[in-house]
Amino acid sequence: MLLRSVLRKLGEQARRGGHARGGPAQVKEKFNGVLLHIGSLPSEYGVGALSEGAFSFVDFLADAKVDFWQTLPLSPTSFGDSPYQSPSAFAGNPYFIDINTLVKRGLLTENEAKRAKTKSLDYAEIFNSRYDVLRCAFKRFQKNSDYSKFLENNEYWLDDFALFMALKVKNGFSSFDTWEKDERRRDTLSDEKIAALQDECDFWRFLQFEFYRELAALKDYAKSKNVALIGDIPIYVAYDSADVWAHPEIFRLDKNMRPKEVAGVPPDYFSADGQLWGNPLYDWKKQQSDGFLWWHHRLLHQLQFFDKIRIDHFRAFESYYAVPYGATTAKIGRWVKGVGTKIFDGLDLDGRIIAEDLGIITDKVRRLVKRTGFPGMKVFQFAFDGKSDNEHLPENVRYNTVYYTGTHDNDTLKGWYDAQGDGTKEYVKKTLGATDENVFDKTFKRVMRSRAKFVIVPMQDYLLQGSEARMNTPGTNDGNWKYVLPKNYAKVKNRIRKYVRNRCSDSRARNK
Repeated sequence: MLLRSVLRKLGEQARRGGHARGGPAQVKEKFNGVLLHIGSLPSEYGVGALSEGAFSFVDFLADAKVDFWQTLPLSPTSFGDSPYQSPSAFAGNPYFIDINTLVKRGLLTENEAKRAKTKSLDYAEIFNSRYDVLRCAFKRFQKNSDYSKFLENNEYWLDDFALFMALKVKNGFSSFDTWEKDERRRDTLSDEKIAALQDECDFWRFLQFEFYRELAALKDYAKSKNVALIGDIPIYVAYDSADVWAHPEIFRLDKNMRPKEVAGVPPDYFSADGQLWGNPLYDWKKQQSDGFLWWHHRLLHQLQFFDKIRIDHFRAFESYYAVPYGATTAKIGRWVKGVGTKIFDGLDLDGRIIAEDLGIITDKVRRLVKRTGFPGMKVFQFAFDGKSDNEHLPENVRYNTVYYTGTHDNDTLKGWYDAQGDGTKEYVKKTLGATDENVFDKTFKRVMRSRAKFVIVPMQDYLLQGSEARMNTPGTNDGNWKYVLPKNYAKVKNRIRKYVRNRCSDSRARNK
């Protein structure tokens, strides 16, 4: 049950979770950051984790004079492996629990840990082996006061999530709309079934306890090194999620728990069919009637562990694209007025939100973002359409902006440049005053000298990796989310230090 007392407690925890980036600004401060998903850290267990490797990466960032580490959503993944399609808006991904930490704590033996090792980032292989190993740790786990406190503080989402996942296991991980009729909604599930599933529920509670204790430790360590963390949340949740299953009333569903319409974006220059995401849409009228409690819980929950969070597809708060349920493309849809800024009323967000305002952006969307005061986003790769007033050109980027060389949905900087025609390449070089030999050097220097308050660069770009290192290609299902950082990534430390000096020349003194 969503309780306002819990919301107040979350607000206090979230405010404690942030840490200041300097005192009151006498000049316009500028910062830099690196984009890298936790799962992309090199690991003997296939997928990166909240491990010594993550702590070492923080050390690297601190030595390179990097202010922010931005990651992708840390939520569990499902079929397709996308962190933007998760069975929970609140839970953490058990794959990111560090196996070696469990060994050190006596919850796993060395032989059990070896069963989790894999030579590559293969999510199917990890799914088939990881949970068996984690169950070994669960059997040895002894409940303690920290665990009890975690259950109490997270009751508003954890019990429903644990029950949902227990039913997932019982039903072979099939979608909840295929389960027995009484299991398809949280409020129709019998007390007898709930009681019978408690041992399995305890396993999923244990995983969340371990995940969040490790994430909190990483955040504390990053804070000690003066590196702040930026999280990421999708605006929508997956249909097959604990959130929809437990709270169908806050989504636009019919009496059979099917979406009336689903999310997407209309056709454009890049996609003749548009993008059909398939997420259920929110019932904003219902959510407004209870003061947007679910959304407030969600934001404040994340802000306990991140200094800032990026909200994906922020433009949907102004208006969103709705596609009839069952459509095979996004060609037939309609724009529906969104909830606006009311959703943030009553929250002390203190500059901790980044608005992802890319895509189809209208003047109304621009005004909405401006009213919030949140920084929007611009992307260097989008700057070269031949128009001098392009908002993504370095000289046109405004101060209250997070400026990226590229995002997780873009090709790498090198991959993008190599794929351009001669005309675009010449335009890029002319804009930067560059040659073929120094175009990337000039790019980093120019974006760092932009007026943007924040500049964030994917690690792949600093490493000058090509398209083989791309994280995601929107509209495709294969080969995504599998990027792994090379073990010798620290070789670019001095390169980064050289570029980020341009973030300091006209701002605060740096003592790191």
